[in-house]
Amino acid sequence: MSGQNPTNNTVARRNIFVLTAAQALGASSPPIIVSLGGLVGQSLASSPALATLPVSVFNLGLAIGTLPAAYFMRRLGRRHAYLFGALFGIAAGLIAAFGIASASFILFCLGTFTAGFYGAYVQSYRFAATDMATGDLRAKAISWVMVGGLAAAVIGPQLVIWTRNAIPGTAFAGSFLSQAALAMLAIPVLLLLRSPPPPKAAATSEPDGSRTMLQILATPRFLLAVIAGVVSYGLMTFVMTAAPVAMVGHGHSVDHAALGIQWHVLAMFGPSFFTGYLISWFGKERVTATGLLLIAVSAVIALSGLHLAHFWVSLIVLGIGWNFGFIGATAMVADAHAPSERNKVQGTNDFLVFGVVAAASFFSGNLLHASGWQTINWLVFPAVAFVLVPLIWRSGSARKS
Repeated sequence: MSGQNPTNNTVARRNIFVLTAAQALGASSPPIIVSLGGLVGQSLASSPALATLPVSVFNLGLAIGTLPAAYFMRRLGRRHAYLFGALFGIAAGLIAAFGIASASFILFCLGTFTAGFYGAYVQSYRFAATDMATGDLRAKAISWVMVGGLAAAVIGPQLVIWTRNAIPGTAFAGSFLSQAALAMLAIPVLLLLRSPPPPKAAATSEPDGSRTMLQILATPRFLLAVIAGVVSYGLMTFVMTAAPVAMVGHGHSVDHAALGIQWHVLAMFGPSFFTGYLISWFGKERVTATGLLLIAVSAVIALSGLHLAHFWVSLIVLGIGWNFGFIGATAMVADAHAPSERNKVQGTNDFLVFGVVAAASFFSGNLLHASGWQTINWLVFPAVAFVLVPLIWRSGSARKS
């Protein structure tokens, strides 16, 4: 404990509160896009197979945006980069709403794609919480910031319900205008952030002792952390993207679909109150493995029936599984690199995670149209098995050491 800096932890706690509030606002956008993207896509796309394309291009924008976001954070510092990112959020909602109003599928997809750029900055809030934290606070900071997603779980879906008919004759456009308003509200919150200045050396060369990204990727510990995050987030997106369209397709209402996503997002972030403590008690690998097992359980529930309860309960369990799997994997990544490697490692990790997420969401829509909801869920099991075995092995090795 002698290496801890009380002053740094005081600033870190302040930043955690700021980032939690920013997370609540920024993380409200994905539930709006997931709830409505496929439904708007159905009405605007030329083919039913393209219905979930707006959600897919959101994830594509998120993946593409991670590396530029890491670059701007390295050059400008966290706060200035996050303020810049919020501008993408404002533009995204306006473009998507205009796309709906003009019945342009391409413009609507451009709006959700731009929202992905905003999401690239929002996703890094969890890493920013650890920048100045030390000791036990560092282990818990990630899950504390993710608690902001609880508010997002209420804000996003409720805005869908309250605003989807706010503009007469243009269903859902009001929901995307509210998305732009949330990004605008995030700006004064982010102005309160205090973060370390960008390192001068990082702009021109590698810091002394810093490994190349290829060297880091070749480290089994880091590689397993990345794969665990990819599988946890990829499977969650794969199932979640198809769920609203599947619910409506099996006779459930749009409001029921939005509420299903709300319960899902609540389950994604609700456990964050204690996930950090579970990681401290049981270890990162065990918590991540438990999350993957829960994702498999959610598929079992989804395969057992098509009533509203089956959809909702499976989405809730899927959300809890994501929380344990992704936060555990994030903690594994945070411990697998040196401070001087922070920005490039975190940017590369998110690029890999959300690149797979983008592919998963696009594949999900096509597969749902071609083979149905059951096939989506059957594919969960081999993916879970692929990463669960090395995770259990590493968990056992870590416990012995």
